[in-house]
Amino acid sequence: MCEKTLNIEEIFGENVFTLGKMKERLPKKVYAEVKNIIDHGGEMSLATADVVAKAMKDWAVEHGATHYTHWFQPLTGITAEKHDSFVTNPDEEGHMLMEFSGKELIKGEPDASSFPSGGLRATFEARGYTAWDITSPAFLKEDATGVILCIPTAFCSYKGEALDKKTPLLRSLEALSEQALRIVRLFGNTEATKVTASVGPEQEYFLVDRDLYLQRKDLIYTGRTLFGAPAPKGQEMDDHYFGVIKERIGSFMKDLNIELWKLGISAKTQHNEVAPAQHELAPIFNNANIAVDHNQVVMETMKKVAQRHGLACLLHEKPFAGVNGSGKHDNWSICTDNGVNLLDPGDTPNQNIQFLLVLACIIKAVDIHADLLRQSAANVGNDHRLGANEAPPAIISIFLGEQLEDVVKQLIEKGEAASCKEGERLYTGVSTLPDLMKDATDRNRTSPFAFTGNKFEFRMVGSSDSIASPNTTLNAMVAEAFCEAADILEKADNFDMAVHDLIKEYLTEHQRIIFNGNGYSEEWVAEAERRGLPNIKSMVDSVSSLTTEKAVKLFEKFHIFTRAELESRAEVLYETYAKAINIEALTMIDMAGKQLIPAVINYTTDLAASISAVSEACPEADTSAQKDLLIETSALLSESQKALKTLKKVTAAAAAAEEGEVQARAYHDTVMPVMTDLRTPLDKLEMIVDKDLWPIPSYGDLTFEV
Repeated sequence: MCEKTLNIEEIFGENVFTLGKMKERLPKKVYAEVKNIIDHGGEMSLATADVVAKAMKDWAVEHGATHYTHWFQPLTGITAEKHDSFVTNPDEEGHMLMEFSGKELIKGEPDASSFPSGGLRATFEARGYTAWDITSPAFLKEDATGVILCIPTAFCSYKGEALDKKTPLLRSLEALSEQALRIVRLFGNTEATKVTASVGPEQEYFLVDRDLYLQRKDLIYTGRTLFGAPAPKGQEMDDHYFGVIKERIGSFMKDLNIELWKLGISAKTQHNEVAPAQHELAPIFNNANIAVDHNQVVMETMKKVAQRHGLACLLHEKPFAGVNGSGKHDNWSICTDNGVNLLDPGDTPNQNIQFLLVLACIIKAVDIHADLLRQSAANVGNDHRLGANEAPPAIISIFLGEQLEDVVKQLIEKGEAASCKEGERLYTGVSTLPDLMKDATDRNRTSPFAFTGNKFEFRMVGSSDSIASPNTTLNAMVAEAFCEAADILEKADNFDMAVHDLIKEYLTEHQRIIFNGNGYSEEWVAEAERRGLPNIKSMVDSVSSLTTEKAVKLFEKFHIFTRAELESRAEVLYETYAKAINIEALTMIDMAGKQLIPAVINYTTDLAASISAVSEACPEADTSAQKDLLIETSALLSESQKALKTLKKVTAAAAAAEEGEVQARAYHDTVMPVMTDLRTPLDKLEMIVDKDLWPIPSYGDLTFEV
């Protein structure tokens, strides 16, 4: 029996309350009001909200929904939801009534004291509000709890402080649009009414067998392997990257695509990544706010679909030592609502003055706020990945490519760019193959912030992280650069001369951030230091950039964060780091003390008994090999036991340290090194002890048994 052909056009967006569905279900006047608010902002009347809420509820109920939730993104890094049913009190005849009011649509009230706030909320101050984000469509989530209507919302405190990732993102998008419009107006574009940041996040992930996953406490509690010797084969042969997708993985990808398409997420590309058991999914670009929401749904859906297939999805940045970790390339561009991509250089970028001004502003912004951009991609897992010859270094730089680098060089040295390099024809040498036009420049996988044709690719973001913070920071710092440029150019008597001079000034003053070479080389580290570029190697070191006077001035100027909100986020990040490393350390202590060291003791006991038995049965027998093995194993066992004892001591001391930066640094500076001291001998012992005695699945089991 043939399987029914999947019709993507029929299922795409079927679980989303799209504008199209609104148009069908709402009165024309109400729909027009909703559309105008989405496009231009404004406050919706309660009467209109009641009409929208009823239409949304009716649509959801028709699809089997029984509950709704205000779906939001607190500072935990994941999403949150509280389900309320549509059920109200039955009527006098006992008939169940299902209602959903405009007030319930617009506002919710979760407990604000139970989410990270960095001191903005005291424990006894519980009130917080969720507010409907009309710009991101509601959607239906289908799982074991039934069908839930999810309403994307912002989350703020009783006093109005942002307690989530969406609120500052939306603020930054408005700031970017306002300042970018000033730039396009200078070049005669009077039709555009807003400028939108568009984002396409590439999501990398690992898939392992769920039964094996459940045998490893480190994967369950921390998302990464805290112990593990390398498998005989890793990624050395490059045979996994873009290789044939295994049947089991293909089945997962097929179901994942269907789930995402139903949710209106344009999953486009899927392939095997470099490391064994590693894969990637990439969507088509979308409005930055929607892209952030979609990426959270993608990560959640990956985990859900993986479980159906007997798999576990690992989103940690470095689940396995010794092979590539996972990132999330944040492709960022800015476009007007009348179809102009401000990062499109055109065929002759040297003559595209608007593009060159935009480029110069972005170069300036990245140079001035390199520390903030680095911080926006900082999380606990990303510390294990950045700069490890699999991800960009921790030093922020911009890759422009040969064509734009040449244009910039001409502008700096000569004051004008008379020419630009063009793409050449690539001759294949085969008569039946077409000759191809090459791009004017190659790509650079070592660059953290690379220009890739008509967008910038921020390659530093970690795979498990929300892309809200990187895009909030990008929007804010570029808005500042646009604002400063517009302030100058709007007052200029001779615009053409003023814009020419400003482009040259920005490029000259901030050229140090441009680097087209190998970001993995030691020479670049030294060169970056000579240039005065920051090299922020850890999450803990990055946090302070949030509360510098420079950062406060930037974010307060555009009403994205207040000083208090920035300080609270810094506290949340320190707390998050301390908690994460504490969990990892306690997990290592548990695994080493209860599983691994006892297994080694059993092995050495059996080995010693066998030596004794052989010597007793045959005194002339040569047992030197067994004795050498026993000596080596016992030495590593002693080293492990000593490190375990030290780890217990330093973890307890860190847990007792003053909360905040002091505690985070205690975990980073004292606990993390001892964790390595404990792992090193036990990983060596894994290569010695009989596999039947080793209590946890190996790297080979996890990465090749899928």
